[in-house]
Amino acid sequence: MAKDAPPRWDRRMQQRLARGEAAALGELYDRFASLVHSLAHRVLDDEDAADRVTREVFAHVWENPEAYEPKQGSMRSWIASLAHRQAVQRLRKQGAAALAEGGEGSAEDLERKVREASAAARADYIVTSMPAPLRAALELAYFQRRDYRQTAADLGVTEDEARRRLRLGLQLLSSANDQRNSGSPWRQGYGRAT
Repeated sequence: MAKDAPPRWDRRMQQRLARGEAAALGELYDRFASLVHSLAHRVLDDEDAADRVTREVFAHVWENPEAYEPKQGSMRSWIASLAHRQAVQRLRKQGAAALAEGGEGSAEDLERKVREASAAARADYIVTSMPAPLRAALELAYFQRRDYRQTAADLGVTEDEARRRLRLGLQLLSSANDQRNSGSPWRQGYGRAT
């Protein structure tokens, strides 16, 4: 397969959506709805708003399957970027409405809130997207408070391998805060949402 060719599943899914196959939308929803909802909820901190964003994202995908550009990244990244963009727009709109009604804070406070919510959503996306060995090492180290030696023993790998996994996992996570990171799902050719 050529280097710039999209994964086979992504190409077939786009073709099925373009033909109007309702089953394709159902399959896509089953695969990515929890991702979309969790990203939207992370940004908005509101279950109902996250539900609305989820519906809006899949409606957009259904109505505009040609908007997916396979050369720009995976369908997962495209859908994540749609969710992020929609959630950020909703957050900005809600914040601006609250400020217009005399709510507390300022436009700078709103933008800081948007940046913080975006970084948190990116971190969630990165963790759920990283390979299982890296995620397992991070979970042991940070949630179960294991050092790299204990992590190595729990995973059945060498200490060097445990350190490598932890270092790589942390490097990936650190990119969540880096707005300039071109590897971020929000910057893979689908526009910047923040």
